[in-house]
Amino acid sequence: MIETRDLTKMYGDLYALNRLTIKLDKGDVYGFIGPNGAGKTTTMRILATLLNPTWGEATVCGYSIYNNSKEIRRLIGYMPDFFGVYDDMKVIEYLEFFAAAYRIKGPERKKKCEQVLELVDLGYKRDALVTSLSRGMTQRLGLARVLLHEPQVLLLDEPASGLDPRARIEMRGLLKELRRMGKTIMVSSHILPELADICNKIGIIEKGKLIFDGDVQSAIRQVRQNLIYIVAVTGGLNGVARGHLERHPDVQSVESRTEEDILRVTLKDGVKDGSFIAELLVKSNLRVKTLKEEEVDLEDVFMAITKGITN
Repeated sequence: MIETRDLTKMYGDLYALNRLTIKLDKGDVYGFIGPNGAGKTTTMRILATLLNPTWGEATVCGYSIYNNSKEIRRLIGYMPDFFGVYDDMKVIEYLEFFAAAYRIKGPERKKKCEQVLELVDLGYKRDALVTSLSRGMTQRLGLARVLLHEPQVLLLDEPASGLDPRARIEMRGLLKELRRMGKTIMVSSHILPELADICNKIGIIEKGKLIFDGDVQSAIRQVRQNLIYIVAVTGGLNGVARGHLERHPDVQSVESRTEEDILRVTLKDGVKDGSFIAELLVKSNLRVKTLKEEEVDLEDVFMAITKGITN
């Protein structure tokens, strides 16, 4: 659905985008991650045929961005980070205006507007003025607008930007629903744990260059080579437990975190099963209170892979 090869955008000697090569198949939800100025918005604007690259190739739904911009625009929905709205319109009027621009006519226009309003849970605001909407509602209205013509591909640039926690949860639920509908989605966000919840692939970009491209679990494996477990026993006997664990041949190190009353147990390279920990502690007459693998989220991955460099 989306494919780029050596896609590059330069401003003078500055690489805003440096030989970007990615591929999204039908139904993929691709989390595009990077610091401000990394090249995320530049990429989306090129794919939306709003910006020409310096060189390289990109196709959307099989159409080249160079020769088939009209065809691409019919098949995509592009939602920028910030977009203007017409404050003197009602919500339903706003959508009907853009539906007319998409050449959706007659009864079908009204039907489409009502459908997208229900999808983004704004049906109860259909007759409210756009200017009365909160930031979260405005974001959902913007998403409703780009869904009017039933696009196959969605390019969503920071759709949760500036939203409060409740609005972010609602936006995440909406993106999950779009995924269930089979849309191919490229979404950028700074709220990394939420991307892990909805994306099957991620790309990490820094200073215009793609430094990781793959599924979330592959990214986690790249960052963490050793399994780490969080362990705690009852009765204030973590010190005793630490002694037993440090002597085990599969344990690389044990770190005591007194303030959290836990032990952080790192296994040796190649050890993929930490079930021996519980068995060892029980045989040592210790009662296990906590035993879980330490999770790695996208924030950990992002901090480990990137260097904090911006253009």
